[in-house]
Amino acid sequence: MSPDLWQRGCERLAADLPEQQYATWIRPLPPADLAEDGADGLVALVRVPNRFKLDWIRNQYASRIEGILTDLAGRPVRLELALAQREMPPSRPVPASGPVRAAALLDAASLAPSSRVSPSGLSSTGRPASAARSAQPPTVMPTDATMELPLDHDAALAAADAVRQAAHVRAGLSPQALAAAQTPPPSASSHKLNTALTFDTLVAGRANQMARTAALHVAGAPGVMYNPLFIYGGVGLGKTHLIHAVGNQLLKDKPDARVLYLHAEQFISDVVKNYQRKTFDELKAKYHSLDLLLIDDVQFFAGKDRTQEEFFNAFEALLAKRAHIIMTSDTYPKGLVDIDERLTSRFDSGLTVAIEPPELEMRVAILIKKAMAEVTELPEDVAFFIAKNVRANVRELEGALRKVLAYSRFSHKEINITLAREALKDLLSIQNRQISVENIQKTVADFYKIKVADMYSKKRPASIAKPRQIAMYLAKEMTQKSLPEIGELFGGRDHTTVLHAVRKISGDRQKDTELNQQLHVLEQTLKG
Repeated sequence: MSPDLWQRGCERLAADLPEQQYATWIRPLPPADLAEDGADGLVALVRVPNRFKLDWIRNQYASRIEGILTDLAGRPVRLELALAQREMPPSRPVPASGPVRAAALLDAASLAPSSRVSPSGLSSTGRPASAARSAQPPTVMPTDATMELPLDHDAALAAADAVRQAAHVRAGLSPQALAAAQTPPPSASSHKLNTALTFDTLVAGRANQMARTAALHVAGAPGVMYNPLFIYGGVGLGKTHLIHAVGNQLLKDKPDARVLYLHAEQFISDVVKNYQRKTFDELKAKYHSLDLLLIDDVQFFAGKDRTQEEFFNAFEALLAKRAHIIMTSDTYPKGLVDIDERLTSRFDSGLTVAIEPPELEMRVAILIKKAMAEVTELPEDVAFFIAKNVRANVRELEGALRKVLAYSRFSHKEINITLAREALKDLLSIQNRQISVENIQKTVADFYKIKVADMYSKKRPASIAKPRQIAMYLAKEMTQKSLPEIGELFGGRDHTTVLHAVRKISGDRQKDTELNQQLHVLEQTLKG
């Protein structure tokens, strides 16, 4: 066993990864503890300073690290990640000016990341001390410094409790609403959370990793960072599951927290009811005193001016007392229509993240996990067959699985690809009729106002080349065609040209919000 195996592995990683990624995530790690693992293998134990970093390294780099170490060692190497033991600082007495000191601590916490640079290269700015009621500015990704902050979130929460009454006053609550805020926390059922929707039951993958990571961060330290958190994406992708998971995790860690989940339509209904009764103090008492507000489908506020006004007031009051707000929508904030600009600017002032349609491996994992929940073993080849043919969203994936399981039970046949094909024949027939490379080319050409013939031509101006690359990307994602077959349908282009287009659009989609939204529209159009 070579004692410098970890060092050589890190050198290989440094050559493979962008410098910024390596410096942020890998270089600070301590050397791995190497030990024999069975007859032929090794185990490399790495102690990571906090849970956030552990999850991120496991999701992003673990398989690559294992592959490199296995290659260097000449035998299997299994990577294990564990939390490092941390020394607890000695406790200090709370100074006499408790609320003032607590407020100062919270202000310092909210400003801590202000001069840091995220791994993506974008700097995050702290919340201006002079704008007590303004929302926090956007943060793209956490740095090591910001990741340390949640480890001390108990102290931050204790400080928040110490200044809660002063924060309520700053938020402009009426005496009735203030009294409601000082009453005992709501009963367990009043939060309206689905307790089955947790982080443990959420299948993690590339499609939701950014949103899941941000949600975990919020659950660990609500009110500290990423406030508000705005999650957007198409139907059935897991937005609702994710925000329920945050609420359930917070209540597990802090049972007396005031948490409320609701659909935007319920908020609209509450506004209408209180408007008719002229009882807006009751509305403030219900919403302004929360610690965490989870609200689904805010696009339903479109065109409802009074609702938007009341939500703006609740939004400002909650941020002023450092309560957390998480919202979901079918589009990003600037894409919302008929919603006041001052509200959409607030939506976009924290962290905005997308949930994408799940990739193949994630779809397979979802199917296998859902089948296990039904106490049924789903063969892996059948899971891959279903996943390759149902690409739209998790909801449709679950529907396809239920059809296969039901067909197996009713026919008393074992689950295999033949049975799955028979159970899903109607769905496969519709899908095969609707999505073809030719259909994709026409849809993309219409969207970008170019000629379908430009998809096959050798013209290379950006106004044509970019839509052509997008059409190639969608052809690879939404059809069963191989790269050479797609290239042939795009004017006899080489498969490497198609591969370049797929990789470029896939990478740009992660960084370019406008492109991501355009792709969402095209995908939904093609799926009918």
